[in-house]
Amino acid sequence: MRSLIVGSAVVIAVLGLGAPASAEGALDPLVGSAAERVALSDQVAAAKWGTDSPIEDPEREQQVLDGVAVRAAELGLDPEEAERVFRDQIEASKLVQRGLHAHWRAHPDEQPTERPDLGEIRPELDRLGETILLQLRDTDELRDGPSCDGRLVSAYVHTARDLTVLHQAGLGRAIPSICS
Repeated sequence: MRSLIVGSAVVIAVLGLGAPASAEGALDPLVGSAAERVALSDQVAAAKWGTDSPIEDPEREQQVLDGVAVRAAELGLDPEEAERVFRDQIEASKLVQRGLHAHWRAHPDEQPTERPDLGEIRPELDRLGETILLQLRDTDELRDGPSCDGRLVSAYVHTARDLTVLHQAGLGRAIPSICS
């Protein structure tokens, strides 16, 4: 049923039908922040490239999710819902990292020449995490409403047009839990 709703939302978004103008684009900032987080995955992939650092890091992922749950509760959000959203964010990052690593293995001439420090990337991830939590709080009522799927698809279409195919896939993986 949800795929039917999302499929209909794509048609509505493409045709420009649907939400009243007052709420049009209400999810764009949230989806934009998710896209920024997906883009930051490039630096994470480069930091891990050619090292023993695995793309999968369950311990670090759990630390992030635990922190999200605490902060979500402080903001009056459902911690479980926030964790679902951030689990999708983490999976999206891993999707992009895997894609880049595969590309670099196939195209050695395009491998990163510099390795960013993960310790310098994490504060930016934390900043985006806080932004996403605040945006979740600010869109809580809208995300629970019946028009959320259509608005989410519209926000995706607006945001994804400037992304590479890999980053579009990452963004698509990052956002399914936004609508309650």
